Amino acid sequence: MPLQRRLPKRGFTNIFRQEYAVVNLRDLARVPDVEVIDPDIMVKLRLARKGLPVKVLAMGDLDRAVTVRTHKISAAAAAKIEKAGGKVEII
Repeated sequence: MPLQRRLPKRGFTNIFRQEYAVVNLRDLARVPDVEVIDPDIMVKLRLARKGLPVKVLAMGDLDRAVTVRTHKISAAAAAKIEKAGGKVEII
């Protein structure tokens, strides 16, 4: 039996892949009145898992000005936060 037929046919797994805890803007809009939202607050409110870097995505809207500290953010989410009067800080 040839070698290529003996080996299992499986997909490629990137060992250098970085996983993120994804948080949407609609989840950040439900956070009680705080001026700065950082990954520690997101973990306390169970929006993100502990130990993973946080990425903020643009699903939903913000209705108040807040400062969001995160590891990564989409361009659309940053635009929505700044449109609401807030700031984005990349850690």
